[in-house]
Amino acid sequence: MALVYIGLGSNEGDGCRNLQNAWKKLSEAGCGVLFSLSSPYKSEPVGVETENWFVNAVGVLETKLTPEDLLAKMLAIEKELGRDRSKGIDRSIDLDLLYYDDLVLMTPQLVLPHPEIQDRLFVLLPLAELAPDHIHPVSGKTTSMMRKDLVSDKIVNKTTWD
Repeated sequence: MALVYIGLGSNEGDGCRNLQNAWKKLSEAGCGVLFSLSSPYKSEPVGVETENWFVNAVGVLETKLTPEDLLAKMLAIEKELGRDRSKGIDRSIDLDLLYYDDLVLMTPQLVLPHPEIQDRLFVLLPLAELAPDHIHPVSGKTTSMMRKDLVSDKIVNKTTWD
């Protein structure tokens, strides 16, 4: 069994509900045993031309699936929940595989750990809620250290599951 961290995001419709639905679908799709879902965080858009703010969270689960099989199920869930994968548009749901145990992987389909963890406040804040001492297998830094190192001009605020 592998311990996996997944980033969830949405800026279309009811973001909190979209994240909760996606989290539930991960279990229903046989992705693994769901452990914890962080608080939701509202954040300014990054890399998307939109006025709609995102709701983001991080979840941790345990899986028997390979990273590639898990990614395929995550993409299927995105599609089922209405995700249009065109670049730069609003997203009903966005699921990112952040960590798969301490695996370091670089293929055309998947890079692990996610290559932008250390640059995204909207990932580091919810990740720090669940795993402040988790060590990034490439940089050797903990989540808390990466958070302290990140200088960001983006606003990210903790919110509640309405």
